[in-house]
Amino acid sequence: MKYISTRGQAPSLSFENVVLTGLAEDGGLYVPESIPEFTAAEIKQMQGLDYPALAFEIMRPFVAGELSDEELKSLIFASYAKFRHKAIAPLVQTAHNEWVLELFQGPTLAFKDFALQFLGNLLDHILKKRKQRVVVMGATSGDTGSAAIEGCRHCQNIDIFILHPHQRVSDVQRKQMTSVIEDNVFNIALKGNFDDCQNIVKASFTDQSFLPEARRLVAVNSINWARIMAQIVYYFYAALSLGSPHRPVSFSVPTGNFGDIFAGYLAKKMGLPIERLIIATNANDILHRCISENDHSKRALMHSLSPSMDIMVSSNFERLLFDIYDRNGDEIRRLMADFKHGAMQLGGSQLSKTRAIFDSYKVDDVETVRVINEVFNESEYLLDPHTAIGVEAARKTRGNSDVPVVCLATAHPAKFPEAIDRAGIKGGSVLPFHMRDLFERQEKFAVLEHDLKTVQNFVANNIRV
Repeated sequence: MKYISTRGQAPSLSFENVVLTGLAEDGGLYVPESIPEFTAAEIKQMQGLDYPALAFEIMRPFVAGELSDEELKSLIFASYAKFRHKAIAPLVQTAHNEWVLELFQGPTLAFKDFALQFLGNLLDHILKKRKQRVVVMGATSGDTGSAAIEGCRHCQNIDIFILHPHQRVSDVQRKQMTSVIEDNVFNIALKGNFDDCQNIVKASFTDQSFLPEARRLVAVNSINWARIMAQIVYYFYAALSLGSPHRPVSFSVPTGNFGDIFAGYLAKKMGLPIERLIIATNANDILHRCISENDHSKRALMHSLSPSMDIMVSSNFERLLFDIYDRNGDEIRRLMADFKHGAMQLGGSQLSKTRAIFDSYKVDDVETVRVINEVFNESEYLLDPHTAIGVEAARKTRGNSDVPVVCLATAHPAKFPEAIDRAGIKGGSVLPFHMRDLFERQEKFAVLEHDLKTVQNFVANNIRV
Protein backbone atom coordinates (compact mmCIF):
# COMPACT_ATOMS: atom_id res chain seq x y z
CA MET A 1 0.00 0.00 0.00
CA LYS A 2 1.40 3.39 -1.06
CA TYR A 3 0.25 6.80 0.20
CA ILE A 4 -0.09 10.02 -1.81
CA SER A 5 -0.46 13.70 -0.91
CA THR A 6 -3.75 15.57 -1.30
CA ARG A 7 -1.86 18.36 -3.08
CA GLY A 8 -0.22 16.10 -5.64
CA GLN A 9 3.34 17.44 -5.50
CA ALA A 10 5.00 15.20 -2.91
CA PRO A 11 6.44 11.73 -3.49
CA SER A 12 4.34 8.71 -2.60
CA LEU A 13 5.43 6.98 0.61
CA SER A 14 5.19 3.62 2.32
CA PHE A 15 3.02 3.16 5.41
CA GLU A 16 5.91 3.39 7.89
CA ASN A 17 7.28 6.54 6.24
CA VAL A 18 3.83 8.13 6.25
CA VAL A 19 3.53 7.47 10.00
CA LEU A 20 6.87 9.21 10.56
CA THR A 21 6.22 12.08 8.14
CA GLY A 22 2.84 13.59 9.06
CA LEU A 23 2.38 16.52 6.67
CA ALA A 24 3.57 15.99 3.12
CA GLU A 25 6.37 18.25 1.91
CA ASP A 26 3.89 20.09 -0.37
CA GLY A 27 1.72 20.94 2.65
CA GLY A 28 -0.86 18.26 1.88
CA LEU A 29 -2.08 15.29 3.89
CA TYR A 30 -1.32 11.69 3.03
CA VAL A 31 -4.09 9.29 2.01
CA PRO A 32 -3.95 5.73 0.66
CA GLU A 33 -3.45 5.39 -3.09
CA SER A 34 -6.61 3.25 -3.06
CA ILE A 35 -9.21 2.40 -0.42
CA PRO A 36 -9.63 -1.32 0.34
CA GLU A 37 -13.20 -2.60 0.02
CA PHE A 38 -15.04 -5.43 1.74
CA THR A 39 -18.01 -7.28 0.26
CA ALA A 40 -21.20 -7.75 2.26
CA ALA A 41 -20.24 -11.41 2.70
CA GLU A 42 -16.82 -10.44 4.08
CA ILE A 43 -18.39 -7.95 6.50
CA LYS A 44 -20.87 -10.59 7.66
CA GLN A 45 -17.94 -12.88 8.50
CA MET A 46 -16.69 -10.18 10.89
CA GLN A 47 -19.82 -10.46 13.07
CA GLY A 48 -18.99 -11.74 16.53
CA LEU A 49 -15.32 -10.70 16.45
CA ASP A 50 -14.11 -8.94 19.58
CA TYR A 51 -12.68 -5.45 19.18
CA PRO A 52 -8.97 -6.35 18.78
CA ALA A 53 -9.75 -9.13 16.27
CA LEU A 54 -11.95 -6.77 14.25
CA ALA A 55 -9.25 -4.06 14.37
CA PHE A 56 -6.80 -6.53 12.85
CA GLU A 57 -9.15 -7.29 9.92
CA ILE A 58 -9.86 -3.58 9.22
CA MET A 59 -6.28 -2.29 9.55
CA ARG A 60 -4.49 -5.16 7.85
CA PRO A 61 -4.94 -3.96 4.22
CA PHE A 62 -3.49 -0.52 5.08
CA VAL A 63 -0.20 -1.95 6.38
CA ALA A 64 0.19 -4.75 3.84
CA GLY A 65 3.81 -5.62 3.18
CA GLU A 66 5.27 -3.64 6.09
CA LEU A 67 3.94 -5.17 9.31
CA SER A 68 3.60 -8.91 9.63
CA ASP A 69 0.27 -10.28 10.87
CA GLU A 70 1.95 -11.19 14.16
CA GLU A 71 3.42 -7.69 14.60
CA LEU A 72 0.09 -6.00 13.86
CA LYS A 73 -1.83 -8.29 16.23
CA SER A 74 0.72 -7.65 18.98
CA LEU A 75 0.47 -3.86 18.56
CA ILE A 76 -3.34 -3.96 18.58
CA PHE A 77 -3.51 -6.19 21.66
CA ALA A 78 -1.09 -3.94 23.59
CA SER A 79 -3.03 -0.82 22.56
CA TYR A 80 -6.40 -1.93 23.92
CA ALA A 81 -5.23 -3.89 26.96
CA LYS A 82 -5.49 -0.75 29.14
CA PHE A 83 -9.15 -0.04 28.33
CA ARG A 84 -11.46 -0.30 31.36
CA HIS A 85 -14.42 -2.00 29.63
CA LYS A 86 -14.10 -5.48 28.12
CA ALA A 87 -16.17 -4.42 25.09
CA ILE A 88 -13.63 -1.61 24.44
CA ALA A 89 -16.38 0.44 22.71
CA PRO A 90 -19.72 -0.44 24.37
CA LEU A 91 -23.08 0.67 22.95
CA VAL A 92 -25.76 2.15 25.21
CA GLN A 93 -29.32 2.76 24.05
CA THR A 94 -30.71 6.20 24.97
CA ALA A 95 -33.96 6.24 22.94
CA HIS A 96 -35.78 4.33 20.21
CA ASN A 97 -33.19 3.46 17.57
CA GLU A 98 -30.78 5.93 19.21
CA TRP A 99 -27.51 4.63 20.58
CA VAL A 100 -24.44 6.11 22.22
CA LEU A 101 -21.08 4.53 21.38
CA GLU A 102 -18.91 4.98 24.47
CA LEU A 103 -15.46 5.87 23.19
CA PHE A 104 -14.17 7.06 26.57
CA GLN A 105 -13.21 3.73 28.14
CA GLY A 106 -9.49 4.24 27.48
CA PRO A 107 -6.85 5.51 29.93
CA THR A 108 -7.52 9.24 29.36
CA LEU A 109 -11.35 9.04 29.06
CA ALA A 110 -11.56 10.23 25.45
CA PHE A 111 -11.98 8.75 21.98
CA LYS A 112 -8.45 9.85 21.12
CA ASP A 113 -7.17 6.85 23.09
CA PHE A 114 -8.33 4.50 20.34
CA ALA A 115 -5.88 6.00 17.89
CA LEU A 116 -3.13 7.30 20.14
CA GLN A 117 -2.57 4.17 22.22
CA PHE A 118 -2.08 2.38 18.89
CA LEU A 119 0.06 5.17 17.40
CA GLY A 120 2.36 5.26 20.44
CA ASN A 121 2.98 1.52 20.24
CA LEU A 122 3.38 1.70 16.46
CA LEU A 123 5.94 4.52 16.67
CA ASP A 124 7.92 2.67 19.32
CA HIS A 125 7.98 -0.42 17.11
CA ILE A 126 9.13 1.46 14.00
CA LEU A 127 11.76 3.56 15.80
CA LYS A 128 13.30 0.59 17.60
CA LYS A 129 13.54 -1.26 14.29
CA ARG A 130 15.16 1.74 12.59
CA LYS A 131 17.27 2.77 15.61
CA GLN A 132 15.99 6.34 15.34
CA ARG A 133 14.90 9.03 17.81
CA VAL A 134 12.24 11.61 16.96
CA VAL A 135 10.38 14.60 18.36
CA VAL A 136 6.61 14.42 18.59
CA MET A 137 5.00 17.85 18.35
CA GLY A 138 1.25 18.31 18.51
CA ALA A 139 -1.54 20.77 19.20
CA THR A 140 -4.60 19.95 21.28
CA SER A 141 -7.96 21.58 21.86
CA GLY A 142 -8.43 19.35 24.88
CA ASP A 143 -8.23 15.57 24.55
CA THR A 144 -5.55 14.81 21.95
CA GLY A 145 -2.78 16.03 24.25
CA SER A 146 -3.41 13.73 27.19
CA ALA A 147 -4.04 10.74 24.91
CA ALA A 148 -0.82 11.42 22.96
CA ILE A 149 1.19 11.82 26.15
CA GLU A 150 -0.24 8.62 27.59
CA GLY A 151 0.58 6.81 24.36
CA CYS A 152 4.17 8.12 24.16
CA ARG A 153 5.28 8.62 27.77
CA HIS A 154 7.10 5.28 27.96
CA CYS A 155 8.66 5.45 24.48
CA GLN A 156 12.44 5.65 24.86
CA ASN A 157 13.00 7.13 21.41
CA ILE A 158 10.49 9.98 21.60
CA ASP A 159 10.48 13.47 23.14
CA ILE A 160 6.92 14.80 23.10
CA PHE A 161 5.86 18.48 23.11
CA ILE A 162 2.14 19.28 23.28
CA LEU A 163 0.71 22.79 22.80
CA HIS A 164 -2.66 23.65 24.32
CA PRO A 165 -4.43 27.05 24.40
CA HIS A 166 -3.70 28.64 27.78
CA GLN A 167 -6.81 28.71 30.02
CA ARG A 168 -9.01 27.41 27.18
CA VAL A 169 -9.18 23.72 28.05
CA SER A 170 -11.05 22.25 31.02
CA ASP A 171 -9.19 21.82 34.32
CA VAL A 172 -9.46 18.04 34.02
CA GLN A 173 -8.07 18.11 30.48
CA ARG A 174 -5.16 20.31 31.56
CA LYS A 175 -4.31 18.23 34.62
CA GLN A 176 -4.37 15.01 32.62
CA MET A 177 -1.59 16.44 30.47
CA THR A 178 0.45 18.47 32.90
CA SER A 179 0.52 15.93 35.74
CA VAL A 180 2.49 13.42 33.67
CA ILE A 181 5.99 14.04 35.03
CA GLU A 182 8.39 12.27 32.68
CA ASP A 183 11.76 13.32 31.28
CA ASN A 184 10.45 13.11 27.71
CA VAL A 185 7.11 14.92 28.22
CA PHE A 186 6.73 18.70 27.80
CA ASN A 187 3.49 20.70 27.95
CA ILE A 188 3.25 24.19 26.47
CA ALA A 189 0.35 26.46 27.40
CA LEU A 190 0.24 28.91 24.48
CA LYS A 191 -1.26 32.36 24.91
CA GLY A 192 -3.76 31.96 22.07
CA ASN A 193 -6.47 29.62 20.79
CA PHE A 194 -6.30 26.13 19.31
CA ASP A 195 -5.86 27.37 15.75
CA ASP A 196 -2.83 29.38 16.92
CA CYS A 197 -1.37 26.19 18.43
CA GLN A 198 -2.09 24.23 15.27
CA ASN A 199 -0.55 26.91 13.03
CA ILE A 200 2.70 26.84 15.02
CA VAL A 201 2.85 23.06 14.75
CA LYS A 202 2.20 23.18 11.00
CA ALA A 203 4.86 25.88 10.51
CA SER A 204 7.34 23.80 12.48
CA PHE A 205 6.73 20.79 10.28
CA THR A 206 7.26 22.91 7.17
CA ASP A 207 10.68 24.15 8.34
CA GLN A 208 12.42 21.82 10.82
CA SER A 209 15.77 23.61 10.78
CA PHE A 210 15.36 24.50 14.47
CA LEU A 211 15.86 20.83 15.43
CA PRO A 212 19.23 19.26 16.29
CA GLU A 213 20.90 17.28 13.52
CA ALA A 214 19.42 13.83 12.83
CA ARG A 215 16.13 14.65 14.57
CA ARG A 216 12.77 15.03 12.83
CA LEU A 217 9.23 15.89 13.84
CA VAL A 218 6.46 13.31 13.95
CA ALA A 219 2.80 14.30 14.09
CA VAL A 220 0.29 12.85 16.53
CA ASN A 221 -2.54 15.15 15.52
CA SER A 222 -5.14 13.59 13.24
CA ILE A 223 -3.05 14.65 10.24
CA ASN A 224 -1.18 11.39 10.98
CA TRP A 225 -2.74 8.71 8.81
CA ALA A 226 -2.36 5.98 11.46
CA ARG A 227 -4.85 7.82 13.67
CA ILE A 228 -7.52 7.89 10.97
CA MET A 229 -6.89 4.21 10.21
CA ALA A 230 -7.40 3.17 13.84
CA GLN A 231 -10.64 5.15 14.11
CA ILE A 232 -12.30 3.38 11.18
CA VAL A 233 -12.59 0.27 13.33
CA TYR A 234 -15.24 1.45 15.78
CA TYR A 235 -17.64 2.37 13.00
CA PHE A 236 -17.52 -1.26 11.87
CA TYR A 237 -17.79 -2.47 15.49
CA ALA A 238 -20.94 -0.43 16.19
CA ALA A 239 -22.61 -1.23 12.88
CA LEU A 240 -21.92 -4.97 13.21
CA SER A 241 -23.40 -4.90 16.72
CA LEU A 242 -26.62 -3.43 15.29
CA GLY A 243 -27.07 -5.91 12.46
CA SER A 244 -24.78 -4.76 9.65
CA PRO A 245 -24.32 -5.56 6.81
CA HIS A 246 -28.03 -6.40 6.50
CA ARG A 247 -29.08 -3.23 8.32
CA PRO A 248 -27.90 0.30 7.44
CA VAL A 249 -26.77 2.60 10.26
CA SER A 250 -26.30 6.37 10.58
CA PHE A 251 -23.68 8.08 12.74
CA SER A 252 -23.73 11.48 14.45
CA VAL A 253 -20.22 12.74 15.19
CA PRO A 254 -19.19 15.73 17.34
CA THR A 255 -16.81 17.35 14.90
CA GLY A 256 -13.86 19.72 15.21
CA ASN A 257 -10.83 18.75 13.14
CA PHE A 258 -12.86 16.37 10.90
CA GLY A 259 -10.63 13.36 11.55
CA ASP A 260 -13.20 11.28 13.43
CA ILE A 261 -16.00 11.69 10.92
CA PHE A 262 -13.59 11.25 8.01
CA ALA A 263 -12.86 7.80 9.44
CA GLY A 264 -16.61 7.14 9.18
CA TYR A 265 -16.56 8.28 5.56
CA LEU A 266 -13.77 5.79 4.87
CA ALA A 267 -15.75 3.03 6.59
CA LYS A 268 -18.58 3.75 4.16
CA LYS A 269 -16.18 3.64 1.20
CA MET A 270 -14.85 0.32 2.45
CA GLY A 271 -18.34 -1.17 2.15
CA LEU A 272 -20.03 -0.53 5.50
CA PRO A 273 -23.71 0.34 4.84
CA ILE A 274 -23.80 3.82 6.41
CA GLU A 275 -26.90 5.77 5.44
CA ARG A 276 -25.90 9.22 6.78
CA LEU A 277 -22.95 10.84 8.51
CA ILE A 278 -24.06 13.79 10.62
CA ILE A 279 -21.54 16.58 11.28
CA ALA A 280 -22.40 17.97 14.73
CA THR A 281 -20.78 21.33 15.51
CA ASN A 282 -20.89 23.88 18.31
CA ALA A 283 -20.97 27.66 17.78
CA ASN A 284 -17.73 27.35 15.80
CA ASP A 285 -19.81 26.12 12.90
CA ILE A 286 -17.63 26.46 9.80
CA LEU A 287 -18.33 22.88 8.72
CA HIS A 288 -22.09 23.24 9.22
CA ARG A 289 -22.04 26.49 7.22
CA CYS A 290 -20.05 24.78 4.49
CA ILE A 291 -22.52 21.90 4.13
CA SER A 292 -25.72 23.92 4.56
CA GLU A 293 -24.79 27.22 2.86
CA ASN A 294 -21.54 26.57 0.96
CA ASP A 295 -19.91 29.11 3.27
CA HIS A 296 -16.48 27.89 4.33
CA SER A 297 -15.20 31.19 5.70
CA LYS A 298 -13.19 31.91 8.82
CA ARG A 299 -14.81 33.78 11.67
CA ALA A 300 -13.66 34.71 15.14
CA LEU A 301 -13.21 31.59 17.28
CA MET A 302 -15.61 31.34 20.22
CA HIS A 303 -14.82 29.74 23.57
CA SER A 304 -17.50 27.17 24.41
CA LEU A 305 -18.54 24.45 26.85
CA SER A 306 -17.30 21.92 24.28
CA PRO A 307 -13.67 23.09 23.95
CA SER A 308 -12.44 20.13 21.90
CA MET A 309 -14.60 21.46 19.06
CA ASP A 310 -13.43 25.07 19.31
CA ILE A 311 -11.73 24.87 15.92
CA MET A 312 -12.07 27.01 12.80
CA VAL A 313 -9.50 25.26 10.58
CA SER A 314 -10.54 21.60 10.26
CA SER A 315 -7.37 20.06 8.85
CA ASN A 316 -8.81 16.71 7.80
CA PHE A 317 -11.52 18.34 5.68
CA GLU A 318 -8.82 18.55 3.01
CA ARG A 319 -8.80 14.75 2.81
CA LEU A 320 -12.52 14.75 2.00
CA LEU A 321 -12.11 17.54 -0.54
CA PHE A 322 -9.41 15.52 -2.29
CA ASP A 323 -11.87 12.69 -2.73
CA ILE A 324 -14.87 14.72 -3.88
CA TYR A 325 -12.65 16.62 -6.34
CA ASP A 326 -11.68 13.26 -7.88
CA ARG A 327 -8.21 13.34 -6.32
CA ASN A 328 -7.15 16.42 -8.25
CA GLY A 329 -4.22 17.93 -6.37
CA ASP A 330 -4.29 21.14 -8.45
CA GLU A 331 -7.87 21.83 -7.32
CA ILE A 332 -6.98 21.19 -3.68
CA ARG A 333 -4.04 23.60 -3.84
CA ARG A 334 -6.37 26.24 -5.30
CA LEU A 335 -9.00 25.70 -2.61
CA MET A 336 -6.44 25.79 0.20
CA ALA A 337 -4.94 29.00 -1.20
CA ASP A 338 -8.41 30.55 -1.21
CA PHE A 339 -9.04 29.41 2.35
CA LYS A 340 -5.69 30.79 3.52
CA HIS A 341 -7.04 34.20 2.52
CA GLY A 342 -10.23 33.65 4.54
CA ALA A 343 -12.81 31.68 2.56
CA MET A 344 -13.45 29.02 -0.04
CA GLN A 345 -16.50 27.66 -1.84
CA LEU A 346 -17.15 24.19 -3.17
CA GLY A 347 -18.13 23.65 -6.77
CA GLY A 348 -21.75 22.75 -7.45
CA SER A 349 -21.19 19.07 -8.20
CA GLN A 350 -18.77 18.69 -5.30
CA LEU A 351 -21.27 20.26 -2.89
CA SER A 352 -23.95 17.87 -4.15
CA LYS A 353 -21.63 14.89 -3.62
CA THR A 354 -20.94 16.04 -0.07
CA ARG A 355 -24.60 16.60 0.77
CA ALA A 356 -25.44 13.13 -0.54
CA ILE A 357 -23.36 11.65 2.30
CA PHE A 358 -23.34 14.24 5.08
CA ASP A 359 -25.91 16.18 7.10
CA SER A 360 -24.90 18.88 9.56
CA TYR A 361 -26.28 20.74 12.55
CA LYS A 362 -25.10 23.48 14.91
CA VAL A 363 -25.75 23.38 18.68
CA ASP A 364 -24.83 26.32 20.93
CA ASP A 365 -24.03 26.24 24.67
CA VAL A 366 -27.61 26.92 25.77
CA GLU A 367 -28.92 24.00 23.71
CA THR A 368 -26.02 21.80 24.86
CA VAL A 369 -26.91 22.28 28.52
CA ARG A 370 -30.59 21.65 27.78
CA VAL A 371 -29.83 18.37 26.00
CA ILE A 372 -27.61 17.11 28.85
CA ASN A 373 -30.46 17.77 31.27
CA GLU A 374 -33.13 16.36 28.93
CA VAL A 375 -31.35 13.08 28.21
CA PHE A 376 -30.51 12.59 31.89
CA ASN A 377 -34.16 13.07 32.85
CA GLU A 378 -35.29 10.70 30.09
CA SER A 379 -32.85 7.86 30.74
CA GLU A 380 -30.52 8.80 33.63
CA TYR A 381 -27.69 8.68 31.10
CA LEU A 382 -25.15 11.47 31.51
CA LEU A 383 -23.68 13.01 28.35
CA ASP A 384 -20.58 15.14 28.12
CA PRO A 385 -21.16 18.42 26.20
CA HIS A 386 -19.59 17.16 22.96
CA THR A 387 -21.73 14.03 22.95
CA ALA A 388 -24.81 16.11 23.78
CA ILE A 389 -24.18 18.08 20.59
CA GLY A 390 -24.01 14.81 18.67
CA VAL A 391 -27.28 13.58 20.17
CA GLU A 392 -29.12 16.82 19.40
CA ALA A 393 -27.79 16.88 15.85
CA ALA A 394 -28.99 13.30 15.36
CA ARG A 395 -32.47 14.12 16.67
CA LYS A 396 -32.80 17.20 14.50
CA THR A 397 -31.50 15.81 11.21
CA ARG A 398 -32.23 12.09 11.12
CA GLY A 399 -34.47 11.07 8.26
CA ASN A 400 -35.66 7.45 8.36
CA SER A 401 -36.45 6.64 12.00
CA ASP A 402 -36.23 2.94 11.18
CA VAL A 403 -32.49 3.32 10.67
CA PRO A 404 -30.51 3.21 13.94
CA VAL A 405 -28.42 6.28 14.64
CA VAL A 406 -25.24 5.95 16.67
CA CYS A 407 -23.99 9.06 18.47
CA LEU A 408 -20.26 8.96 19.17
CA ALA A 409 -19.58 9.68 22.86
CA THR A 410 -16.20 11.28 22.53
CA ALA A 411 -15.38 11.96 26.20
CA HIS A 412 -16.35 11.10 29.77
CA PRO A 413 -18.69 13.72 31.32
CA ALA A 414 -16.42 14.13 34.35
CA LYS A 415 -13.96 16.01 32.14
CA PHE A 416 -16.45 18.90 31.78
CA PRO A 417 -17.89 19.74 35.22
CA GLU A 418 -18.96 23.26 34.21
CA ALA A 419 -21.37 21.95 31.59
CA ILE A 420 -22.72 19.24 33.93
CA ASP A 421 -23.24 21.78 36.71
CA ARG A 422 -25.02 24.17 34.36
CA ALA A 423 -27.33 21.32 33.39
CA GLY A 424 -28.38 21.12 37.03
CA ILE A 425 -27.07 17.59 37.61
CA LYS A 426 -25.49 17.72 41.04
CA GLY A 427 -22.65 15.31 41.69
CA GLY A 428 -22.65 14.17 38.09
CA SER A 429 -19.12 15.14 37.17
CA VAL A 430 -17.34 12.59 39.37
CA LEU A 431 -14.06 11.26 38.07
CA PRO A 432 -13.65 7.49 37.71
CA PHE A 433 -12.00 5.81 40.65
CA HIS A 434 -8.55 5.57 39.05
CA MET A 435 -8.47 9.36 38.60
CA ARG A 436 -9.91 10.54 41.91
CA ASP A 437 -6.54 12.00 42.97
CA LEU A 438 -6.04 13.96 39.72
CA PHE A 439 -6.23 17.42 41.32
CA GLU A 440 -3.70 16.45 43.98
CA ARG A 441 -1.06 15.54 41.42
CA GLN A 442 1.96 17.77 40.72
CA GLU A 443 1.89 19.77 37.46
CA LYS A 444 4.65 20.73 35.04
CA PHE A 445 4.08 23.05 32.07
CA ALA A 446 5.44 26.23 30.45
CA VAL A 447 3.31 29.25 29.54
CA LEU A 448 4.67 30.73 26.29
CA GLU A 449 3.79 33.68 24.10
CA HIS A 450 2.08 33.09 20.75
CA ASP A 451 5.34 33.28 18.80
CA LEU A 452 6.83 30.65 16.49
CA LYS A 453 10.48 31.25 17.39
CA THR A 454 9.76 31.25 21.13
CA VAL A 455 8.08 27.86 20.88
CA GLN A 456 10.73 26.41 18.59
CA ASN A 457 13.53 27.57 20.89
CA PHE A 458 11.79 25.92 23.84
CA VAL A 459 11.53 22.66 21.91
CA ALA A 460 15.15 22.75 20.73
CA ASN A 461 16.46 23.51 24.24
CA ASN A 462 14.57 20.65 25.90
CA ILE A 463 15.23 17.74 23.54
CA ARG A 464 17.16 15.02 25.31
CA VAL A 465 20.63 14.41 23.92
